[in-house]
Amino acid sequence: MLIILAAVVAVLLSLPWWLPARVVALRVRVFNRVNGNEGIPVPGPLIGVDRFREVYSHPAAGGRSEGAALSDLFWYWLAPGPEMHQEHLEAGERYDAVARTTRALLAMPRAEAEDLTRRCVARTMGETRGLVRLRDLMMPLWAEFYYELVFAEPCPREARDLIAGNANDVVTALKCCGLRHMERRHRLTRHLLGRLSRVRVPLPPGLSPREQAYYLQGAFFNTAVVQMSEAMAHLLMVLAQHPGVQDDARTADDRHLDRVIAETMRLYPLFGVAHRITTGDIPLDEHTTIPAGSVLCFDYPAFHRSGFSDPDRFDPGRFERPAKDLNHIPFGIAANRPCPAWRLAPITMRVAAREILTRYDLRSSAAHTRSMPNRGPCLLIPRGATARVLLYTRAALLYMRARDRWEDVWRSLVQLVLGSYMVWDARRQRLCAHHFDH
Repeated sequence: MLIILAAVVAVLLSLPWWLPARVVALRVRVFNRVNGNEGIPVPGPLIGVDRFREVYSHPAAGGRSEGAALSDLFWYWLAPGPEMHQEHLEAGERYDAVARTTRALLAMPRAEAEDLTRRCVARTMGETRGLVRLRDLMMPLWAEFYYELVFAEPCPREARDLIAGNANDVVTALKCCGLRHMERRHRLTRHLLGRLSRVRVPLPPGLSPREQAYYLQGAFFNTAVVQMSEAMAHLLMVLAQHPGVQDDARTADDRHLDRVIAETMRLYPLFGVAHRITTGDIPLDEHTTIPAGSVLCFDYPAFHRSGFSDPDRFDPGRFERPAKDLNHIPFGIAANRPCPAWRLAPITMRVAAREILTRYDLRSSAAHTRSMPNRGPCLLIPRGATARVLLYTRAALLYMRARDRWEDVWRSLVQLVLGSYMVWDARRQRLCAHHFDH
């Protein structure tokens, strides 16, 4: 009996080391079974790393949503208003009008963007200290930043809570850690409908008020807040787990910090796989052509790993060479709708990181993965902490590591159940397919 009991205890204690990976593998199989194996992987057997940029840049590789079953899932996660999301609009007059408005809103002078970032850090960080989740910590900051960028006035607390709640709901569903809460999202839509006249640049003409609200919600208060929060969480996690790099970043010039940011985005790209639908044939050679209507799945992590020695190692020195010479496209490719914030995002990330590093030492013993479903557990230690606080730090890091491992067991099971349901529900609702059918 004691032997059996000991065996059961041993299996239970070993769960964090083997169960999550197996559950993730099962989830992938379930997703493929429900959603279908769709798409040509790039890089892959047909298109190698050496032709990744060429094919991504091809004029016929620009289709966004129409004709791909996978689009139903992304429209489901981004609802309401996925049909007005800039990333998912097909080429044409409506996309051009929306893209012009986005560029106008993001065209903030550098000094203004830096000052706004400092003010947002000061307002949202406050007296924060101790154990935090970095993604959660960053969302109010970027909610305030993008509210002021859009409306040219400070963000009220009520609006900040609406924006952060909406963004958190979207990204939690995307990570399969929770279901969508549509009323939470609709509350932000209603708020934006009441503020359309306050937007600091003219909104795209030809759109109804609800479409204009959906555009703002999708481009700025979904994507911008989520992506900036995730990017900053990755950057701060890297600094927390590499104390030497953190010390250098605190005192070095902007070029060094830019290399740290670039290497962070290489290891932890915000996009996993970007799917594009071909709008025409793409010839690869005299014998092979990718036909129109194909789904190309551009794998950012695989591309970012190729061509680097020891690609899993964090090494900002890689970017002492020009980034254009490396397999590194954190903001996409210029010929195929790059991220419109490609200029603004690094400027504001750099300022936010410096402001946080002047206030805190960062430490983390939690797992750091590209998808970051644990939301970036981290310990914020006020600068100049006493020896007593440092003793607490060691205990806190041991607790953080154990908690994160056990949370991963439960989280992997939650992701399996909720993710499978959402993939099925998206296929049932067919939001994208129905939109183009009508």
